[in-house]
Order: sequence, then structure tokens, then C-alpha cells
Amino acid sequence: MTVRTRGLDRSGVGLFRSLHLRRLPGDPLVLPGPWDAVSARVFVDAGFTALATPSAGVAASLGYEDGATPADEMFAAVARIVRAVDVPVSADVESGYGLAPKELVERLLEAGAVGCNLEDSNGGVLKDPRHHAEWLAEVRAVAADHLFVNARVDTFLHGDGNPERAIERAALYVAAGADCVYPIAAPTSVLPLLRSGIQGPVNVFARADGDGPSPTELGELGATRVTFGPGLQRWTARALQGMAAELKR
Repeated sequence: MTVRTRGLDRSGVGLFRSLHLRRLPGDPLVLPGPWDAVSARVFVDAGFTALATPSAGVAASLGYEDGATPADEMFAAVARIVRAVDVPVSADVESGYGLAPKELVERLLEAGAVGCNLEDSNGGVLKDPRHHAEWLAEVRAVAADHLFVNARVDTFLHGDGNPERAIERAALYVAAGADCVYPIAAPTSVLPLLRSGIQGPVNVFARADGDGPSPTELGELGATRVTFGPGLQRWTARALQGMAAELKR
């Protein structure tokens, strides 16, 4: 299946998948998180070769709290971002909005996304990892090779933070067909352990304000790819607040 965006007439998912391969230590794939068409174009004009939307950043741009965006509005926002750029776009669709795997995959592909971020918690509560793995396997079966699935592991965010449990969950998700694993909020100190215990690419969160390891440093610790969550949108909003205050003055 060919994913078509503005000027992108080849297999977007194939290109996106290739960007994750053979990454050297210290050279992770850096994926900025656009929250609307304008921010997406800014990142692409700066030279980034792929993007990954943050659900919280998109929610803020639409006037919702994180986790409260209606599915229709989230998919519509993703579609607008995809149309605005000519690089592959992966979409954070939280825990799937309660959609059956077939409908979820169809809506992602209709929006033009080449990948998706799927959480293993709902409302701050961790899902049973085996049941979640079965659901991911259904998503993979429907999507075949048309979507790059990034399986988020929320044990550091909503669990006890035990890295071994994160590795156990990751193993189930990779076996179910996940292309990448995202142990969000994992402390920097455990990244080498996670890297050694997880088969396949590992997504690591970086702070957008620079108050933490750089993407290069995270790559040296084992990150295959680096994302920023809603950090870039929030950083931009703070800058705009300063501009607004100066304008008011």
C-alpha cells in the first residue's frame, strides 16, 4: 500500500521503517512532534526527515486536556499534518480510543499515517500485558506491513518502575509484532539495561527544553529513536506567552 502525502508518492512506511535501521550509537532517529500543520512545516523546513505527532500536544492545540480528545478530531488533526508535509508522519493515538483493530488501522491509513504510537495503559492504569499483546497482534495482522507500530510501555509512568517488568512487557509486544518499543519515562540510568534486554528499536523520551541528556547522549545510552512528547508544543507556548506579555506591555 502506498501512503500518499503532499509530494510523497512512494511507500511512506517503507521509508519510515528504513530510518530506524542500522542506527549507530549516538546517532538516533530524532522525530519532532508537530501539533498542527504549521509546526509540521517548520520541522520539515529545518531538515527533519520524519515526524511523530504527540497526542498531548495535538490535544492542547485543539483545546482539550491530554486524553480527552475525541477520536474524530485526533484523526482529522493527523490528516491535516500529513497533508502539509512531504515526509512520513507517525501518529500517537493513545490507547486506540476503544476502536477495534480493523477500524483503528483503517482510520490511521485514511489519515495518511505511516505509523502509530499505542499505549499499554488506559486512564493511568496499566493493562494486562498479555491481553495487550494479543490486541497488538490483531493490529499487526490487520495492518500487515503498512504501519510501523511503536508499542509504549508505561511501567515507569504508571507502574512500579521495575526495568525487568518493562523488559518482560516489551518482549511480549515485540513477539506480537511491534516494530519498536517505547519505555516512556524510563530513568537515564536504566537505558543500557533496557537496550540490552529489548529486541529491536527502542524509543526514548527527550526533554525539549534541553534540561536532560541530548538526543546524541540518549543514542549513546541505547536509544534508536528520540521523541519529545508534547514538550516542543509547550516550549513554543511559553515563548508565545513571553511575546504576548511584551506586546501587552
